[in-house]
Amino acid sequence: MAKLLEKIKETSDFLKEKISGEYSYGIILGSGLGNLTKEINIQVQIPYSDIPNFAQSTVKGHSGSLIFGELGGKNIVAMSGRFHYYEGYSAEEITFPVRVMKFLGVHTLLISNASGGMNAEFEVGDLMVINDHIYLQPEHPLRGPNIEQLGPRFPNMNHTYDPELIHKALKIAVDNDITCYEGVYVAVQGPTFETPAEYKAFHIMGGDAVGMSTASEAIVACHMGLRVFAISVISDMGYPPEKADKVTHEFVLQKAAEAEPKMRQVMIGLLKEI
Repeated sequence: MAKLLEKIKETSDFLKEKISGEYSYGIILGSGLGNLTKEINIQVQIPYSDIPNFAQSTVKGHSGSLIFGELGGKNIVAMSGRFHYYEGYSAEEITFPVRVMKFLGVHTLLISNASGGMNAEFEVGDLMVINDHIYLQPEHPLRGPNIEQLGPRFPNMNHTYDPELIHKALKIAVDNDITCYEGVYVAVQGPTFETPAEYKAFHIMGGDAVGMSTASEAIVACHMGLRVFAISVISDMGYPPEKADKVTHEFVLQKAAEAEPKMRQVMIGLLKEI
């Protein structure tokens, strides 16, 4: 784990040489949601392949670059494309960019994803602000010796997702006539989409949406003391059975792209208000 701290410092020092000014807000863009980058006044854009210790995004819908710029009146650093456990990366590698953001001065992290709905009230294209999660991925991002410089051994997860940011986002959605719920996100390994029995089980457990990302990044952000906001585009329905879609990755990307303008409006509005 000592090597992790060295890697974070190496990467953050590399990036600090490429940028000027302070960047206090981080954004992680999920599947099919990369068009938000068109709204960013880009100052510096660096491919992941050029950044020391960064993994490479291998999934369609994730372009793979780190963007520094201005959005909603705030200086932001955005991940255009994220990493997933199912790609073969460790939980440490998946969450490494979040740790680097903290060392760059980020104090608030906004996360987006496309997820499968498991709430009968949801329709494809709706938004769901995440107010909690159930972590079912096989490797915990804080597993191993704890580095006190990064955060406590046993971080409190009662308010992983910032209540004030949730409230603001829901109000922005209402004010703009956007259908937006709040609910619990179930984080699984993937890459298979869930079976009908799994969707039902996750629903019974208390989940409203399921996906293959986000929670590990939120855990590490919480560990490091960042404020966290996360929002899902409901790109398909898995439960109840009568609403279940014959989902494919292409279906997810298409539906996420169609709903992206609404997610973009909420995210930009939130940046303007915080």
